[in-house]
Parts: sequence; structure tokens; C-alpha cells
Amino acid sequence: MTTDHAAFIARHHRMPPPEKPPEGPHHFGMIVATILIILYLSVCLGVAVAMDIRKEAVMAAGVAFMVAAGIAILVQRVFDIRSTREKERELLAEVLEGSRGARLITDKTDKTVYVNQKFRILCEGVGTPSLSSLILLFHGDIEAGAHFRQLADQVHRGLTDSVDLCSTHGGRETWYEITAQPIPGYAGHTHWRVDDITQKRSADRGIRDEREKLIDFTDNAPVGFFSVDEEGRFVFVNATLARWLGEDIQTLLREGTLHTYLQDPPKNAHSYDILPGGGAKQMTEVVMKGQGGRTFAASISQAVVHEAPGIVRTRGVVHDLTAERAMRQALQASEDRFQRFFEEAPLGIAVLNSQGVLADVNPALAAMLGYSVEDLEGRYLEALIREDRRAESLEALRRTADGRSLRAPMEVTLLGEGREVVVQMYARRLGGSDNSVLHFIDLTDQKALEEQFVQSQKMQAIGQLAGGVAHDFNNLLTAMIGFCDLLLLRHKPGDPSFSDIMQIKQNANRAANLVRQLLAFSRQQTLRPRVQDIGDILTEVSHLLRRLIGANIELDVVHGQNLGLVRVDVGQMEQVLINLAVNARDAMEGGGKLTIRTYAFSNKAPMERGSDDMPPGHWVALEVSDTGCGIPAENLTRIFEPFFTTKQVGQGTGLGLATVYGIVRQTGGYLHVDSTVGKGTSFTIYLPRLAEGEVVQPVEVESDDSASAHDLTGTACILLVEDEDAVRTFSARALTNKGYEVLEAESGESAIEVISRQQQGRKLDLLVTDVIMPNMDGPTLAKYMRERDPGLKIIFISGYTEEKLKDHMGDNIWFLPKPFTLKQLAAKVKEALEE
Repeated sequence: MTTDHAAFIARHHRMPPPEKPPEGPHHFGMIVATILIILYLSVCLGVAVAMDIRKEAVMAAGVAFMVAAGIAILVQRVFDIRSTREKERELLAEVLEGSRGARLITDKTDKTVYVNQKFRILCEGVGTPSLSSLILLFHGDIEAGAHFRQLADQVHRGLTDSVDLCSTHGGRETWYEITAQPIPGYAGHTHWRVDDITQKRSADRGIRDEREKLIDFTDNAPVGFFSVDEEGRFVFVNATLARWLGEDIQTLLREGTLHTYLQDPPKNAHSYDILPGGGAKQMTEVVMKGQGGRTFAASISQAVVHEAPGIVRTRGVVHDLTAERAMRQALQASEDRFQRFFEEAPLGIAVLNSQGVLADVNPALAAMLGYSVEDLEGRYLEALIREDRRAESLEALRRTADGRSLRAPMEVTLLGEGREVVVQMYARRLGGSDNSVLHFIDLTDQKALEEQFVQSQKMQAIGQLAGGVAHDFNNLLTAMIGFCDLLLLRHKPGDPSFSDIMQIKQNANRAANLVRQLLAFSRQQTLRPRVQDIGDILTEVSHLLRRLIGANIELDVVHGQNLGLVRVDVGQMEQVLINLAVNARDAMEGGGKLTIRTYAFSNKAPMERGSDDMPPGHWVALEVSDTGCGIPAENLTRIFEPFFTTKQVGQGTGLGLATVYGIVRQTGGYLHVDSTVGKGTSFTIYLPRLAEGEVVQPVEVESDDSASAHDLTGTACILLVEDEDAVRTFSARALTNKGYEVLEAESGESAIEVISRQQQGRKLDLLVTDVIMPNMDGPTLAKYMRERDPGLKIIFISGYTEEKLKDHMGDNIWFLPKPFTLKQLAAKVKEALEE
């Protein structure tokens, strides 16, 4: 490291430059030396005069002495400066070596002037410690060179700048903060600082993720959160409360006050109080109002915090009581209906005397227990109650003898003729008598009905949920598939991005298939059977099965040879395999192996398969075997009954195997089960194999390439109405690329405005509109447009089925289901315009 380099390092680190050594001792030495030289010359002149020596000789000797003295002083000065600079270099080297990051100093030609040991370690395996090696460290970032050039430009302007870059050198992702700093006094010299910020970025990302999760939690919480200031103005409100009030969050924060949204604000209270008189903790039920005069009952719990004199902040939680009260009313109405039903329905009635003897019974009770009326009358009730509930039941009956009724009906088990009957017992004392009247309701059928009702409600809710989720996903998938198609227009086969885009599109199409299954489930539609290879169906559904059964269960798929073809509904067969796989997974809680095997099977004589007799014939067998817990023999005869399940309440519907059995039998096949407790279960499906000479109709499959042979371009004027921005953007670009003039609108109201502006322009040829939109939906918009132009052609697009639009379909109206591809959209538009 040269003296000049040491000097600019010293200047960069706010230290005195080495060319300006301390002046105190050296300056004093120069003065003393000068005085001594003058005295020496004076003495020489005096001696020369006294000794009569020529002045010229004396002057020459004096000059020679002065020159020698000057040289000596100069040499000493140089040594002093060099010693000082050496100390400064050592000090600066220690400072730079002690830095937390790598350090590099370059001159105006980008040559290395100085590097510390950490920079040398950083460049190991890349090259010699230099700026070029530092750039090579980020070879995975194609914009790294541009970032370094921008930093250099900033330094040339006299500015300090930095950038965060990611290095994958050594197979490990590391983030660095690169800082370029000019060195004052040394034009063109740059101090490069390289600091590892990987942990800092990870920490920042974690904090950011947690903050986003908190925001998402509050905005999607089922309760409202708010905070107001001392003037009652909202300073915070979550999306839930804003939605209940019919306002957007920004409007509430800008203009909203708490009492504005209370139907009856408290009197003689602060603007932030919800109760008269206020208080630190406030809780009450109020009626809140929103836009359009809508009101709803709410429970508000609020804490008032005085943060400083005159500064108030509240923390409030709002519960919407509308659903809760409606539920209470519905529950009460249901209880009333059931009460009337119980009173009017035939049920067991008995009169119990003070000795606990059945004095009278009705035929319904006798039939319930399998006795005659005569057999029951005169018997002690105690003898008819099972021992485990006997003491408790008798104690309750003694309370009724004291004039008190049972607080709640008791569930007891009565001993009937050869069987036990679980009943619900009501008891009360007859007025003016020592006798009590007992009502017995047979719970056998009721419990079965209750379970079936719960199951049916659950399935209905799942169906509605599946339909709603599928609709939303269809919008997302339409945008994903559509933008993939747009990208594929620019990235042809051979392009580096082509395979990535195709992967995205293929996975989106797979997701679309799953969504179609959800829609089919929610509609409970019956699909048309097609001639299929059972191996193709198994291959297609195996990907889904692997995700369903989990990582702790091994899936082994064995395809048979020369199976032949079968006539089945693909969706139904996939449902069969899914149901069987889910049952197998639940039977193997600790893991295991699921084997699905296909093979050809023939029988020359009838065979008993389950409860059915399978006739002679040729079959394609599909066997699903697991290594689970097995099925007890007493349950094998009931596993195909609807709503029968051995799982815990809430863990199964009891319809899985019933659905499997129904689909197989409707297809013309048979189902057989073998099971050993502790070893596993095997379900075998036998499907009729089509004869080799049977005519096989080709399966019609919609394909993106179906319209590839036609010209899909055009010049018509199209109004595109879609509330999903991504779907609208893709559709507009797709149709514009085909040459059409596209007018866009995000809602029905916007579409009307667009048409109003278009009155003096080009005539509209086609309306393409979504079906489900806020406020004015697609059919309403179509009706409005048809009133203006009766001959207007219309295409409805929707994530729901065409069945929901059957009342709105007619002449010159088409339907395009979501998700659709670019070609499908263009083809449907071309079809409509050419009609």
C-alpha cells in the first residue's frame, strides 16, 4: 500500500492525511536549527575578521555547512514523515480489518487499492480480490452488472448509494448490501462495503409476514374491531365492521364518527361513549345503522384509554346479533313444532300411583315394549327400568310426587319383551291426585331421524359450499389459463419460458378438473356414461388419491393387461375410487399400504358377490386393498347402508360406501368385500367388459384445439362486462388480439354508461357479460340491452352451470362456462357472430 493510498484511506476514515504531519516538535526544531546556523555564520565572520582571513573563503565554508545542515534536516524530516505514515497505515489496516463486512477500495480505473481479509474470503472460489470478482459473485442475477454501474455513476456524482443483491455462490442463497462511497479528495476512488444482511432480511420478512397475518386476521375476523378518538372519530376499523356498516374503511376513517352509526346514541355522554355516563369499561347491546337505513342489533364491548391529558383512544369489539337472534327464534320455533308433534303423535302414556305401580297404560306404550296392556298394568315401573338408571329415575319420580315436575325429560332404558327400548320420559303430578302421568317417547326412530337430518343438513351445506368455492375458483382459473394463453402467443416452443408456462397451464387445467368435480357434486348431476379404458381413469385419478391418503400411506397402482373397455361415467368412477381411498386412509391411522389393481375376470357360473348374484360373463375387475384395521363381521352386512358409519360423530357422513355401491350397480357392475380384522380390507368392483365386436362410439372431448382449424379473427364491436379485473383484462386482450374492437365495463351500471357514450359511434355487434355481478347482474343487463337492440347477440360467461340460466336463454344467446381458454373464448365469439 503506497503513501498516497494510505493518505486517502486516512482521509476516508475522517483521519488527518499523512502528508500533513504534526507541526509542533518539527517546527520548533527548524527554528532552533536556523538560529544555530546564523550564530555559526556570525562566529565564522568574527573569527575571519580577527584572523584576517578572506571573507570569501569564510562565506564559502559557511554556505557548505548550511547546505550540509539543510540536507541533514531534510533527511530527518523524511524519516519522521515516513514513520508517521507507517503508524497511520497500521492503524487504518486494523480499522478496516476489524470492520463487520468485506471492504474494497478501487481507483478511478477500478483497480484494487486495498482489500481486507473478509473481502479476500468472500472472493474465494470466484477470483482474485477485485471489483470484477465481486460482480461475478452475483452471476445468478442478470441485472447485477447494471446495479454496479448505477452505483459507480452515483459515486462519480459524489453521492453514496447502496443496493441489496442476492448471491447463490456455493449453492447457498446469501443477501448482501453493497454500498459505494466516494473518497473526498481522491477523485475516482471508491470505497466498496459488502455487508451480509441475510439474517436481517429473514427477520424483516418474518416481521412483515406476521404483520400481514395480523391484518388479515382482523379484517376477516367474524367480529368488528374499532377505535375512536376523543371526538368520537374512527382511527381504526376492520373490514368486517366496515362491511356491516356498508361503508369502505377509508370513508369511515375520513368522515365517520361512532354516534353517527348508532340509532339511539347515549345522551349526556362523550362522543366516544356507548353508555350514558361512560366509564373505563363499557358493554351494551345497541342498534347500529348503515347505508340505506339498514339496521342490525349488535353487542359492543369497549375499553376507554386516556393516553394523555385530552387524548382518548378506545378499543371496541362489535358482535352482530342478527344471526344469533334469528338462530334463537328458529330454535324456539323448531322446539314448538316438535312439542306439538310430540303431543299429537302416538306415544306411550302411563298413570303411576303412589306405590310406583302402573295403574293404566295406553296401547302405544304396550306396543313399544312388546307387551299387552293387561301384562303391563299392575306391574311396578321399577322392574321395567334397567338397573344402571333405576335409582336416578325413581328419585326423579319421587320429586314429582312432591308436586314438582321433572326439569327436563329423562332418557331411560325400559326392559321390553326380549329387547331394550331407549325412551324419553316425561313425568308430572296430576292435579288433585297422588298419581303421576308419564309420557314415553320411543327414541329409536327419532335418533335415527336426527342423525339422518344432521347428515342431510351437512351434505346440503357441503354442496352449497362446494358450489360457491367452485364459482370463485373458476374466476381465478379463467385468469390463470387465459394469461398463460397470452404468454404462449409470445413464447413459442423452444423458448426458455415455454415449458414453465405450459406447466402453469397444465396445473391450472388440473385444478379446473377438480373444480368441475366440485360443481358436479354440488349439483348432484348424473353424467352420461362413455366407453373408457379403466386404466386411463385410474391413472388420471391417482394424482388426487396420493394427495388424499397422505404421505404416511404408500400407494401402489398395478395395471392389468388386455383388460378391454367398459362403459362408465368417468366422474362417477373417480368418485368411487376417491371414496374407497378415503375409507382406506381412515382405516390406516398409523400408516400402511393402499393397493389398487386391475385385471380381467371371467366366470362361467353365477357367483355370489355381496348380497347380489353376479351372472356368468367377462368382467374388468378393479380391486382396492388396504392394510388397515379391518371391518368386524357384524358390520359387514351394514356397511352399504346409507348413513351407517363406525366413525366418531362429525368425522364421517355414512354415505361413502352407499354411494360406491349405488354407482357400481347403476353402471351394471357388482361389488364384493373381503375383510380380516387387524389385517385389512379389500373391495373388488366387477364392471361388464364390452364385446370386441361392439361398436364403440368415440368420446366427444372439448379441446382447445377444436377451433384451431377455423379463422377466429374478426372486426366486430364487442361490449365485455366482467367484474373480475383479471378475467376482464385477459378477455379484452384476447379479443383485441383477434382484431375485435372491445369496449370494457366492470359492472352492469358501467356498461350502460359505456353504451351511452357509444351512441354516436359504432354500432354494438355482441355483448359478452358475466352472470353474477354486484347490483345489476348479467341477465338484467342483457334484458336492458335487448330493449335497446332486440337483435343484439349475447354470450353469458359464468363459473356456474348453464342450468342456472335456463330461464334467460333464448335466440341469439350463447353460454360459455368458466374457466375458458383464449381459443374457446375466440371460438364462441366467432360462433355467435357467424350465426
